[in-house]
Amino acid sequence: MISNILNAYKSPLEKALAHDLQSFGPPSTLRDAIAYALKNGKRFRPAIAYLVAKALGHEENVTDAAVAIEYFHTASLIADDLPCMDNDDERREHPSLHKAFNEATAILASYALIAAGYDKIREGAEKLGRPDIGMLALENASLNTGILGATGGQYHDLYPKTFDEAYILDIIDKKTGTLFEISFVFGWLFGGGDLSLLDTVKQAALSFGRAFQISDDFLDLEQDGNGMNYPAIAGTEQAMHLLKTELNLYYTSLKNLSLETPELLALGKMIESRIE
Repeated sequence: MISNILNAYKSPLEKALAHDLQSFGPPSTLRDAIAYALKNGKRFRPAIAYLVAKALGHEENVTDAAVAIEYFHTASLIADDLPCMDNDDERREHPSLHKAFNEATAILASYALIAAGYDKIREGAEKLGRPDIGMLALENASLNTGILGATGGQYHDLYPKTFDEAYILDIIDKKTGTLFEISFVFGWLFGGGDLSLLDTVKQAALSFGRAFQISDDFLDLEQDGNGMNYPAIAGTEQAMHLLKTELNLYYTSLKNLSLETPELLALGKMIESRIE
């Protein structure tokens, strides 16, 4: 079911990404690198924005924001794969960008995607005639992609001060939770959600992000060993307890936001199915 839900939003997003490639200037090696990095994505996070906006009745307003989300996410993956970071030679069963092109081009492609992401926020807000939404989205993206968000999370993952439970949970919130927060918040903002409920939207994203990453860690437990893996550090019993607690908080947040659609509930069920 979840793949069908996500695939429903792939087509409009793929069309928007292809069309927007022109905004990166005339054909060049750098533009080719950006196009390569954007290929074969699951589009999971942008789909969340569509699902939230659909639940509010305005999914057509969210495409620019969804493109911005994909740009931010792809930029983070490019950086994560670099030799000075996680040093991964493959991404999505294809050579990583720095392998397909070179390290300098990969770094510059990530810079270009981040800048383009902010411009898509501006563009989406202008189309709606809602500068207030644009400002809130820019604020959210700046916080979640910056040193207090994904950038800081990656730094602490690379240079951990400790391996205790609270520390790794903070890294989960920064590395994984931040991009999910952008996805939920953008869907809410561009979908016309009540701005006074933004904190509840962020709670839904936080809980979903934690449950999602802990379930990932369970799947990678043997591979990760005693590294940055929540079940390995907190223990499997505590990790399972927290995962279920966060899922319940996610479902409660959906209820409080009147977002209990089959699709958004299915995101939680997807996590449940991974640990059965």
